[in-house]
Amino acid sequence: QAELVESGGGLVQPGGSLTLTCAASESVYNINSWAWYRQAPGKQRLLVAKIRASGSTEYEESVKGRFVISRDNDKKMMSLQMNSLKPEDTAVYYCNVHWSRIWGSGDSWGQGTQVTVSL
Repeated sequence: QAELVESGGGLVQPGGSLTLTCAASESVYNINSWAWYRQAPGKQRLLVAKIRASGSTEYEESVKGRFVISRDNDKKMMSLQMNSLKPEDTAVYYCNVHWSRIWGSGDSWGQGTQVTVSL
């Protein structure tokens, strides 16, 4: 069973909206933060948005005011509401969870979901 499963990607026109969702399995717990990263072809994987256990959030500069990250602790799910999408938002989006254990901490990743913004 995959630890993180993303959904909601697809093709959308510029100016449109999409919502990405990430669901965590039972094997993922003691979550310190949830985050979305994206990777465009030929480029590095970069942080898009993060929400910490405290509820504080941070966003990559280019998505501020357009994207909103949220989470549901009871359902162990996270969402990214993406509005006013631009062609430069086209990328594979990855869900990330940073977790902790008695012995240390680590990260889990989803398989990625493609977002394409085009006419």
